[in-house]
Amino acid sequence: MESLYILIPIAIVLVCVAVAIFLWAVRSDQFEDLERQGHNILLDEDETPNTNKKTNINKNR
Repeated sequence: MESLYILIPIAIVLVCVAVAIFLWAVRSDQFEDLERQGHNILLDEDETPNTNKKTNINKNR
C-alpha cells in the first residue's frame, strides 16, 4: 500500500510531462506537414555507391 503513495505521484508527473511535450510539439508546428516526408521518399534519386575507392588497411606495415 505504501508503494502506491510513491507510484501515483510519479505516474501523474510522467503524464504531465507527456502532455507538455505533446503541447510543445503542436505549438511548434511539428504536425504541420505530415505528407511531405512520405513524398520525399518517392521523389529521391538513388545514388550509386562509388566502388572505385580503394582503402589500404595495411598501409602502416
